[in-house]
Amino acid sequence: MKKLTLLFTLLSIACTTAFAQLTKEQCVADWTRAKAYTKAYLDAMPADAYSFKATPDVRTFAQQMLHTAGGNYMFASAAAGKAAPAEANAEKTVAPTKEAVTKAVMDSYDYAINVAKELPESQLRDEITFFNMKTTKGLALAKAFEHQTHHRGQATMYLRLKGVKPPEEMLF
Repeated sequence: MKKLTLLFTLLSIACTTAFAQLTKEQCVADWTRAKAYTKAYLDAMPADAYSFKATPDVRTFAQQMLHTAGGNYMFASAAAGKAAPAEANAEKTVAPTKEAVTKAVMDSYDYAINVAKELPESQLRDEITFFNMKTTKGLALAKAFEHQTHHRGQATMYLRLKGVKPPEEMLF
């Protein structure tokens, strides 16, 4: 079991490092694709199911997606060297309606995409402190991407439990 854990840890580090070495254009393209993919999830869930919880101790679908938005703001603002905007508190401030959640989440992707576009490629390896850890601006964007992918993946179960077929994967 320890060998398997080590293998997955090393694979995760390798994937994160590879992502951090992507060009700026690839980073923007991936974030743009992720935005479209997440929008497909938001569109797929019926409006009356945004308050649905898979189990009592987890977030609702709306909270899950708003948490994703908050992460997009937090990680991207760290990469930009800026304080997180008020919108980073989306999970606590946005009404859990389909329309409000969709707007908040799409706005968070626009924010991350703009950070990726505006951040000079020469600064992607600049060191920053985020969550009391040393990292680079490029890795902060990579971790933001990993975070939103993780939570969108969790949303798959919400859709399935409501009888909705999740959107087809958008790898390219």
